[in-house]
Amino acid sequence: MAQVVATRSIQGSMLSPNGRSLSTRSDKFLKPASFAVKVLGNKAKRSGRVSLKSRRVVDTSVRSSSCVETQVVPVSPENMPNEQFERLIEMQKFSDTSVGMWSKPTVRRKTKIVCTVGPSTNTREMIWKLAEAAMNVARMNMSHGDHASHKKVIDLVKEYNAQSKDNTIAIMLDTKRGVSTPTCASVNYDDFVNDVEAGDMLLVDGGMMSFMVKSKTKDSVKCEVVDGGELKSRRHLNAEEKVQRYLQPLDWEDIKFGVENKVDFYAVSIVKDAQVVQELKNYLKGCDADIHVIVKIESADSIPNLHSIITASDGAMVARGDLGAKLPIEEVPILQGKIINLCRSMGKAVIVATNMLESMIVHPTPTRAEVSDIAIAVREGADAVMLSGETAYEKFPLKAAGVMHTVALRTEATITTSSEMPANLGQAFKNHLSEMFAYHATMMSNTLGISTVVFTKTGFMAILLSHYRPSGTIYAFTNEKKIQQRLALYQGVCPIYMEFSGDAEETFANALATLLVNSKESLSKKLSKGEEIVIVQSGSQPIWRSQSTHNIQVRKV
Repeated sequence: MAQVVATRSIQGSMLSPNGRSLSTRSDKFLKPASFAVKVLGNKAKRSGRVSLKSRRVVDTSVRSSSCVETQVVPVSPENMPNEQFERLIEMQKFSDTSVGMWSKPTVRRKTKIVCTVGPSTNTREMIWKLAEAAMNVARMNMSHGDHASHKKVIDLVKEYNAQSKDNTIAIMLDTKRGVSTPTCASVNYDDFVNDVEAGDMLLVDGGMMSFMVKSKTKDSVKCEVVDGGELKSRRHLNAEEKVQRYLQPLDWEDIKFGVENKVDFYAVSIVKDAQVVQELKNYLKGCDADIHVIVKIESADSIPNLHSIITASDGAMVARGDLGAKLPIEEVPILQGKIINLCRSMGKAVIVATNMLESMIVHPTPTRAEVSDIAIAVREGADAVMLSGETAYEKFPLKAAGVMHTVALRTEATITTSSEMPANLGQAFKNHLSEMFAYHATMMSNTLGISTVVFTKTGFMAILLSHYRPSGTIYAFTNEKKIQQRLALYQGVCPIYMEFSGDAEETFANALATLLVNSKESLSKKLSKGEEIVIVQSGSQPIWRSQSTHNIQVRKV
């Protein structure tokens, strides 16, 4: 990805290899505050030395006595002056990691961003700009547009993936159908009239408008406006707790379309039990289609069956707009945290969606509450946050994506790994020895302040590592393009396609060479010669090892 970030950790001072502070030239660009000053207070500041377990002594003193807040500086190599670029390279040569002490490495954004592609962004130019600015997953809402328009977007994303060296974009289809409006509302759902009755409440855009059903005929429903507003085209309509979810003929058309075009994810709406998920998975298995299923939690009926629904799926999307229309609004943030924790404990992806930057549909800047909303989702541990109308059909798609990118980066710079893991994390993998190795690889990454390299054919080990949330980037090398794209959704994972050779050492050497920072174009990899990394050899399918052998190595690049 072209976007990179320079961060200053509050856990350590920036030291040169000989133990002295970095040059004044770099200090002006990014001044670090020492771990002693920030964490241990004035006593540690005076001595400049910290004892670890009474054995190892680490120098944490800095020349400057000023206490500076943690900073995050998003930068783009294409737009950066040469002098600033050289300074960034110089800073990245010298880690602020103190020996034996946890420190956050300099990493790219870890929380992924799902962007809905629509009329404002469905051109080659805009897809390229979104991908370079922030987008990790391109979402197509099948409620809007037709298969021809969506195929055009899919082909453009695939073209971008084929040309990009440092980035890959996953493709997600959302099977939900919605509303269009001439002078009266036309609902794109065949059995709508049969499924509603007089007295039912119809909700538009998660309750932004509401209508009471008064009567109906063979092909129409007459409603009374309860909460009015401007009813635009392409709005979402729900019959509150009335319409039972099952796969409609239109859904199956969309699903077959996704199979034909080899998308990476389906997002399935109004899932009230695991039966829908199992039905879809059985169909995909019969088609030999390797597509993961994300369930949208947007109905109160889903909540009692939450565990079984998420167990049957590959991940969940917290669709807060519809949830807020069907449940007391004060319950929504509590459910958001619950769903995130449940997904993480089960090793499933989780996306927080709806209304994240709603004001940027019409305004160039977000509300401060929206900024806090993104930060909360990041801190709670979501794999991804999502933009809907903000990038699909309104005025400021690139600005909205940029805001989400910057807020996620800034928030991640304040997160430490201490006590962040749910107590039962990894229970879904308890029968795999790989779980233990993922845990210990994460501890090594956190303790040494280094990134992790994993080689995977299925994505299993990279996903498992992601859910343990190591402090460094997870560089996931795979020889399957499909797996590379799928891993684009998972928090902290940088998926890289590479052909594997029959010799492990040769493949290791090629991978480490790929990660070296040798030029401006490859800056997003951000590893330097002499830097240490953790290499994990474990997972569901053995590569260069016997089935019973697993190992973790720490190597210098």
